[in-house]
Amino acid sequence: MLLATALSLALAQAPPPLTTASEQSGWTRTGRYPEVESLCRAFPKAYPGKVRCDTFGTTPEGRPMLALVASADGTLTPAANSKKNRPVVFFQGGIHAGEIDGKDAGFALLRDVLSGKTLPGVLKGVTAVFVPVFNVDGHERFGRNNRPNQVGPEEMGWRVTSQNLNLNRDYAKAESPEMVALLRYLHSWDALVYADLHVTDGAKFEPDVAVGIEPQKSGPESLRPLGVKLRQELFQELETQGHQPLEFYPSFIQDDDPTSGFAYGVPPPRFSHAYAAAYHRFGVLVETHSWKPYAERVKATRDVVAGLLRLVARDGAGMMSAVKAADAEAQSGKVRDVVVAWKNTSESHPIAFRGYAYERGASDVSGQTWIRYDDSKPQVWTVPYFDKVEPALTVSIPSGGYLVPPSHAAWVAQKLTTHGLRFQRLSRPTPATDVEVFRATEAKWSPQSNEGRQTLSVKGAWEKQTQSLPAGALYVPTAQPGVEMVAHLLEPSAPDSLLAWGFFNAHFEQKEYIEDYVLEPFARELLARDATVKAAWDAKLKDPAFAKDPRARLRFFYERHPARDTQHRVYPILRTATAPTGLTAGR
Repeated sequence: MLLATALSLALAQAPPPLTTASEQSGWTRTGRYPEVESLCRAFPKAYPGKVRCDTFGTTPEGRPMLALVASADGTLTPAANSKKNRPVVFFQGGIHAGEIDGKDAGFALLRDVLSGKTLPGVLKGVTAVFVPVFNVDGHERFGRNNRPNQVGPEEMGWRVTSQNLNLNRDYAKAESPEMVALLRYLHSWDALVYADLHVTDGAKFEPDVAVGIEPQKSGPESLRPLGVKLRQELFQELETQGHQPLEFYPSFIQDDDPTSGFAYGVPPPRFSHAYAAAYHRFGVLVETHSWKPYAERVKATRDVVAGLLRLVARDGAGMMSAVKAADAEAQSGKVRDVVVAWKNTSESHPIAFRGYAYERGASDVSGQTWIRYDDSKPQVWTVPYFDKVEPALTVSIPSGGYLVPPSHAAWVAQKLTTHGLRFQRLSRPTPATDVEVFRATEAKWSPQSNEGRQTLSVKGAWEKQTQSLPAGALYVPTAQPGVEMVAHLLEPSAPDSLLAWGFFNAHFEQKEYIEDYVLEPFARELLARDATVKAAWDAKLKDPAFAKDPRARLRFFYERHPARDTQHRVYPILRTATAPTGLTAGR
């Protein structure tokens, strides 16, 4: 009898099933990764036929990368979902593993949706795919001091991976094992909405969550009104729940100066929501405010994801129809120009922003200006908001596609496959083909590495040539749904191109030289016999910097010597107006 009573008491005191350590602690703590593994196994047992636990990758430190898939009728695989033509909302936590709100919010929300406690019936109209922690190894670099500018939880993970890579800079270059696994999984689902769940850094103010959505101001014009509608209706719902949502990332234009205001930004596809938009899908960046208590941040994240699930379940059919139309236009080859970089215009308008009283003054520690907030004194700031954007760089793409030489075909093929892009291989040599070649007139490397890579920016132009094409080269057509991403990766001037990320640096390094004692007499001979060269030389000497630089002066003649390296600063990827002959299946 005593044993039965003790057992009853223990069961009564046991936490409800599928609750997280965060809930059990009153939202003061977050669990370690074994909890994610345990819950991923437990959900399908609790809701058989409605939930699936997927392992879609393994981290460099050997941990499984997990996802929960939820659907009311057992539509739990990409193939089954495609057959049902059902919209997918794919949401992930912990890409920056110290910003872990999404993990705890997602588990609690999915449990309550599956039990019918909230959003009853929503999983009949949408499939939910939830990655609790993207940066798993970073999650397990657990500590109390990992986010000093964040209120809770008591301990959390680390921003970057065990290879010290920032995953939310890795979408385009797709270099980390985690990103390769995630992108292949994401593309297999063809998610209509892809939500990436973060926590901000920065100033102190009242608004508790920012939600950036594209397409709204970028991407196919046919999709922008749908992005605006999604944001407006989501914000209306959030406001009724007591939130103060922002449509822009709340970072001051000038550090620590609220009077400089804010700007609406359209980032390149190294970032999650811009990456989704490059594929004509809706990318959503959720940023709760780091100075809000953990419980409030988790609730804000949960409410955003719940709103997305509800709205997509209701409107997903129309959104998918518009997306397919945008894909079809790209597939037809009608897309000829792609914006690869955006910028804000100089136009702004004042907004009333709910901040706190603050003081700015000189620091005797750093010697710079520093800011002190008084969050006991709410204050409305009137600040400029730069919400208009325009193309900063537009590239014209070939009507046929891009050609990748065999020397680079293997690794480029892996990148293209990871990005879900189509390509074919040349099965035999193709002689005398009209192509375009990009020759750089200027190449400038970054003074320090970025994400472990020495980045490169180039200036130059495409020029027409006739070349034979070797067997084994890749042909990447521009007539495909992911044409914008093709341009981002393969156009050399694009900020997130493979060239810009340093994958082709060797082609811009000089490998062969001519000794000065050989160039000196050649220069004199050339000046004496070629009036055009003499005129160009005299013009160059009018530039004081050139005139004072012995290396630049000799390089002028090296570039005109018959022994010069004609392939130096030539981008190895070609463009073609038509598909070459002799193509075999690639992907």
